[in-house]
Amino acid sequence: MRLVLTGGGTGGHVYPAIAIAQAFADEPAFAPLQVTFVGTRGGLEAAIVPKAALPIAFVHAAPLTRALSLSLVRTVVDNVRGFFEALAVLHRAKPDVLIATGGYVAFPVVAALRAVRLTGRSHARIALLEPNAVAGLTNRILAPLVDELWYAIAPRGGAGGGFVTGTPVRASMRAPVPQGEARARLGVPIDATLVVAMGGSQGARSINDAVAGFVEAGLPPGYHVLAIAGARDLAALAQRLAGKPGVTVLGYLDDPRDAYAAADIVVARSGASTLGELAATQTPALLIPYPFATADHQRYNAEAFAAGGAAIVLADRDLSPETLRETLLAALAPARLQTLRDAAAELGTRAPHAAIIARVKSWTLAKTGAP
Repeated sequence: MRLVLTGGGTGGHVYPAIAIAQAFADEPAFAPLQVTFVGTRGGLEAAIVPKAALPIAFVHAAPLTRALSLSLVRTVVDNVRGFFEALAVLHRAKPDVLIATGGYVAFPVVAALRAVRLTGRSHARIALLEPNAVAGLTNRILAPLVDELWYAIAPRGGAGGGFVTGTPVRASMRAPVPQGEARARLGVPIDATLVVAMGGSQGARSINDAVAGFVEAGLPPGYHVLAIAGARDLAALAQRLAGKPGVTVLGYLDDPRDAYAAADIVVARSGASTLGELAATQTPALLIPYPFATADHQRYNAEAFAAGGAAIVLADRDLSPETLRETLLAALAPARLQTLRDAAAELGTRAPHAAIIARVKSWTLAKTGAP
């Protein structure tokens, strides 16, 4: 099989694409597998995809906008340029399947393949994975151009004819890790009640500030906090909490599997890739949606995820050291924590990568090649 993946800008678009590539590589029916990832040089994918040992091609792209302004001219120019660059990439890759995982780079790539299909030179199928509960502008525009819509989270108002697959995660996230081993590698106490706070590669300032205040006020007996601060706040947070008992500060973990395995509860934003990892690792969570996410999609993500019982949602505007302490104490009470763990374990029984493989196999079995 020749597979082209496109998506970028944030981890929520890039990591699911990498997970799909890894899952396809393990599927005998797709062997031999040739993968090409298409992204932009300025997106997160430029650094992450090569680390995953996947070949990447770059095209120009720009966020879509409806507003009449100078930025609209740049949007048109960059996306037209990206369209023709994508035509060249597709000519070389000759895909059987194109899977887009979102982000503005997906627009010129999907549009280019759709144009090639209209000429009859390709019968490649196109799928679009929507990672969030509310679709962004690019994905809303692309939806009529693809053969199937896949949803990581059931969208508001129903799936609209698509398939709810869940969020595929990297193979490392699906591997079981004993809690004691994970804590030993991270250098945190084996027998503590462990709160892991993480905010992505750059960190989340409001979460870091609340965690710092929580630690400074004195942790409850037996508690330990692992603060994964992100690159932006690492130095300041490490200095602020230097010498404080019960806390370990790290910058960022490229592979956070140990952090999930070690945690009794994770405090995090509610981006798509984070929720996929929480589900795959069966980890209870306190979700604090990023309040400035496009169309407030992180709030809707968090609400949909919490409806399954594996998470508690706290609004960023309500976050403080005091509310963090109060919420964590309630969540980590033995009976409440067991309820969260049971719900998280139920989420962990789902297999998004298997659902996606099944959808692609169904195309082959049905022998349907779209003109």
